[in-house]
Order: sequence, then C-alpha cells, then structure tokens
Amino acid sequence: MRSSWRTLVPREILVIGASMWVVGASYGAAAHGIGLAWWQVLIMACTVLAGSSEFVLVSVVAAGGLPIVGALAGLLVNVRNFSYALSIGRFLRADRSIFAAAHIVNDETAVYSAPHRDPVAARTAFVICGLAVVVSWPLGALSGALVGQVIASPETLGLDAAFPALMAALAIPAMRDPSTRWASIFGGAIALATAGFVAAGLPVVLALLGIPLGRLVTGRRTSPPDSVSLERTRS
Repeated sequence: MRSSWRTLVPREILVIGASMWVVGASYGAAAHGIGLAWWQVLIMACTVLAGSSEFVLVSVVAAGGLPIVGALAGLLVNVRNFSYALSIGRFLRADRSIFAAAHIVNDETAVYSAPHRDPVAARTAFVICGLAVVVSWPLGALSGALVGQVIASPETLGLDAAFPALMAALAIPAMRDPSTRWASIFGGAIALATAGFVAAGLPVVLALLGIPLGRLVTGRRTSPPDSVSLERTRS
C-alpha cells in the first residue's frame, strides 16, 4: 500500500488542485453574479461537487430560466458520470465506503485513475484526486463568490479555458490504451458534429456512443495479437 502511494506524482495533484481552484473561482464569481449569497455558492459546491452541472445551472438562471430547469439540465449533463462509474467500479471496495466514493466520481478522478491497471494503485489515485477536488473546488467557489464584485466578467480572463486544458493533459496517458483512444476519437467527433444542432449539454452525452464504437474497432484489431500469443504458447 505504501509503495502505491509513493508511485503517485504529487505535482499532478497540485496541478489538478490549482486548476480546480481557478475554475471554481470563475464559477463562484458567476454564481455571485446571478444573486447567490456566498454561503449558497459554498453549499452547492460542497453538495453537488460537479462543476459542469453547476455552470449549467448558473447559465440557465443568468439567461432568465427557472432554477428547476437549470437543475434538470445539470442532471442531464452529469449523465456521463454513469460511464465513469462503470470504469471506476472495478477497483472500489463493495462496502459502505462506496457511498463516499460515489460523491467524488467526476471527470478528474475518472481520468486520473484510468491509466492504473493495478486495483490498489487505481483506488489510491482515485481517492487522492478526489480529496484534491473536494478541497479545491469549494475553496475556489468561495473565493470567487467573495471577490465577485472585482471579477464581474470572469470569461474575459480566460479562466474557463483552464478546465478543458487540464482534462486534455490528464487524458494523454490514458490514450495508450487502444480502446480508450478510439473511444475518445469517436466521442470527440460525435460531440463536434452535433454541437450547434442539439441543446447545450447533449453533445457530451451523445459522445458516450464513442465507447461501444471504440470497443468495436479495438475488438477487431486485437484479434491478431491473440492468435500470435497462442502460437507462442504452443511452441
């Protein structure tokens, strides 16, 4: 167990925490802009702990929509967490701790734990990354809410670019797996092709179709190596 903790790279966790704090500050400033008090922003950041859903809620309310519509749109965006749970479930313990683990299933923990094939190392990476998100996201949201008067238009500072840049950097190691690589290619293509034609948030959900397409392509391409290994075993 100790060796698995030592194999983690602390700088990656620091980068994740710093990025989440920056994006959280952007969200806190935006949430303050629609009239939420700092404690409301902090409670929502702690209980929801899903940046994309919280941004969707704020965007809908800022555009004049009802909060319940924003909440439902946020739930729709977070449907993608179902696919994350299917991947993360392989290394989680089947006890009461799984309820706490479910709260920290998100983009960062899924991507950071994905490259680890050893269950103990994957679970350790998942927990460490989850703790970084649990601390940095609410703190960032609180910081943004408190200085919301200064950062009136956070999008003009480019803070919203930190999140996709972080996810791209974290996803690169996982691209070594052919199934993940092809699923990402198909999912990205589907999201880009449907953006602008469907409601906001749906392209991300439709990108999940890349998973079966990636497995279909990988299944065809992995058959030759299997036959080679069988021949080696016979020899």
